[in-house]
Parts: sequence; structure tokens; C-alpha cells
Amino acid sequence: MVCNKLKNKLNVVVGLGKTGLSCVSFCLRQGWPVAVTDSRENPPCAAELKKLAPHVETAFGQISKDLIDKASQLIISPGVSLKEAVIFAAIQRGISYVGDIELFAQNVSAPIIAITGSNAKSTVTTLVGEMAKQAGIKVEVAGNIGLPVLDLLEKSKAELYVLELSSFQLETTHSLKAKVAVVLNISEDHMDRYESMEEYVAAKRKVYDGCESAVIYMKHRGWDIGCEDRVLFGLERPLADQYGVIEDDNETYLAYGDERLLNVKELKLFGRHNVENALAALAIGKAASIDKESMLKALREFPGLSHRCQFIRKLNGISWYNDSKGTNVGATIAALEGFGADIDGKIVLIAGGVGKGADFIPLQKQVKKFVRKTILIGEAAKELSEVLSDCCEVELATSMQQAVQLAKVSAVLGDVVLLSPACASFDMFRDYQHRGDEFVKLVNRIE
Repeated sequence: MVCNKLKNKLNVVVGLGKTGLSCVSFCLRQGWPVAVTDSRENPPCAAELKKLAPHVETAFGQISKDLIDKASQLIISPGVSLKEAVIFAAIQRGISYVGDIELFAQNVSAPIIAITGSNAKSTVTTLVGEMAKQAGIKVEVAGNIGLPVLDLLEKSKAELYVLELSSFQLETTHSLKAKVAVVLNISEDHMDRYESMEEYVAAKRKVYDGCESAVIYMKHRGWDIGCEDRVLFGLERPLADQYGVIEDDNETYLAYGDERLLNVKELKLFGRHNVENALAALAIGKAASIDKESMLKALREFPGLSHRCQFIRKLNGISWYNDSKGTNVGATIAALEGFGADIDGKIVLIAGGVGKGADFIPLQKQVKKFVRKTILIGEAAKELSEVLSDCCEVELATSMQQAVQLAKVSAVLGDVVLLSPACASFDMFRDYQHRGDEFVKLVNRIE
């Protein structure tokens, strides 16, 4: 399905990162007039755009009011806030605005599984994709996980799309109507963009708008989301038609109602938070009619993702893990709980970076319970030190190299050294992958 109502009207793409470039390509394929504006003097994909379409009008260095005023539709990249003055004024005047997910939803007929949450989105999205593949379903996995969704429209048609969606993407999505939708969890994040937790949660909950089936975290069971077909999951003993855990004789099982599905020892994923992720994937797969045996086979084989509680090595009785994708407080809390309860020693935590306006106080409980020492880096190091100094020993490092060396001498037999920053990376690194790769490289050099 191709929408022709914009054939002779100007579409202005706001933001020229990877998603913005994919939106320009989409417009060109539809034959839509398109222009691009970005607040940055040299946007990340400026060179690619020049090569792809040198004729496209651009305005860099600030969001162009002239282009915005000429637009029939704004196509807004996830990194651009709808509260930007020029954009906000245009929306108030009634100018249409969409994002890449909205354009994708308007142009596909195959069902969509839509996955959002503060943490674990990439793990669960990838795992559900693996479950679908095991079942012989022609599936594509895309979205916030890395591959822009509009790039999929050039490929052969899938039978199912599994999309990781951020709150930013959901802000500009109006007609998703997913076959299955889920908010995995909610914890404070992006408080530099949202005025309140209520506003952030409202953006996340948009994923349920018009969905056929809603998968709901047990802690959110009271949410009114306008969908009668529901599947619940969580780390509680499940009732009928729920996914949870049954603990019996010192063994823990993934379960559906009273049915024991899998001993958690069979999972390659480690930690209680990954048990919860496995339950979420099972609930999503059930709602999407993926057969049980395919789901369980995928769970037994799935090794986890790079930079998400990724095992690096064990040396002298100390295990090293990379959780660089833990970019908010909730993610780090989940990692601390996941490891802390299941190891013989304690955790040496490396944290810090750009705080994004977050409140770090919720870290105190888990740090006090599970952490031997915290080593802090980056812009938020001082703020984190003030919050955590009464919970455990705290030391500041000026580089990742120094942090790794301090962790090496601080850890003892049975401990885990965990990089889980609770912060964004862009004060010291290009992105969380760059941060994690540097950590892994340094850890593998330890003798």
C-alpha cells in the first residue's frame, strides 16, 4: 500500500541520522517531494544523503523554520523532541507529523509485534524473532534495535515483523494497531526529555493503541489499555493463562499456569532479570500463536546479546560481564539483582556517564545489598559518588582503562566485575557499543 496524497506536497524530514536517511529514501521511492533539516551543522548521514540524492534541499545548523512552514507533513526522527519550538508551533497549527514507524505501519500488511519498555527491549525482541524462526515463520526484526524499519520495505515481504520501539518513536506513531503489543517494564529514563514520569509512561503505553492482543507485565496488571485479549507475565507463581515461575525443591521453572515448561538451568541467559525476559518472550509468542516447542527450543539456544550482561571471561575466580547497554538506573538495578542473588561473592560495579537527568537514589538498595565496590567514570561520577558513598566503597576513575585496573585489584574470589553504567555513553564514547567494546578489549588484556 502506498499513500499518494503527498505526491505533490513537501515532506520535511527533521533529523538526519540513520532513521532520517531511511525516511528520505522512502520518500524518494514514493515520488514524494522531500527536504531535510537538522539542528547539527554536520549531521551523521549528511555525506550519505549527498551521495543518495544531491538535489534534495537541506538546511543544517538549526531546524529551519522556512522549511517547516512550507511542509505538508513533518517526518520527525526519534532523537528530535516534539517540544522543539519550531516543531511544536507547526503541530499546533495542524501540520501533520509522523515518524518512520507510522510510515511503516501504513505500508505493510503482515502482522506486527511491537515491543517497548525501559529495559530488555533488544533482548526480548531478538528472542521473539528467534522463536518465530524456529517455528518456520518468515520474520524480520527491526526498529530501535538497529535496522530502520523503512529499509525493510525494499526487501521481500515478511510473514511477521518484530519491532523494538522506543518512547520517542511511539510519540510520532498514530496507527500502529499491532497484532501483539507489550510494555516490558517501566523505570525512570530520558528525564532530560520528559517533564514527568507520567508523560514518559503515556508515551510507552501508546504501543497498545488498537492492538489485537496485549501482553502485560504483572506489575502493570491494573492498567486500562482498551484491549480485552491479555496475557500476563512476571516473576510470580502464575495463575491460569499467565506466565510466571514455579519454585519447587530448590529448582525454578518457567511455567504457564500449573504447567512447568523449562527449568531455568536450561537457559544460557543468566540472572533473574533474564528469567523475566524469557517469560515475556513466551507470553508474546503465545499471543502471536508461535508453537510452544519452537519457543522452548529458542530459549534453550539463545546466548543473549552483546553489551547486555554479556559474559567476557573468568580469571582467577573472578567473572567479568559487559552490560554497557544498561544506560539507565532501572537497567542497572535489574543487572545487580540478576547477578547479586546468584553468585558466591559480591559485585564490583563500574558505572557512570551522562545521567540524562535521572534520579540515582533508587540504586542505593541494590548497591548496599550486592556491591563490594563501585568505580565511577564520566560526567555523572561525582553525583553518583554522593548518592552511593554510604552504600559501599566508592572510587573515581578518569578512564575506562583505569576503571578496569581498579576493578582488578578490588575483586576477590567469587566476585563479578560488572560494567553497568546506569548512564548514557556520549561523554566519553561514540555510543554504548563503543563503550562496551573498549571494556571487553581491556578485560581480555588482563593477565
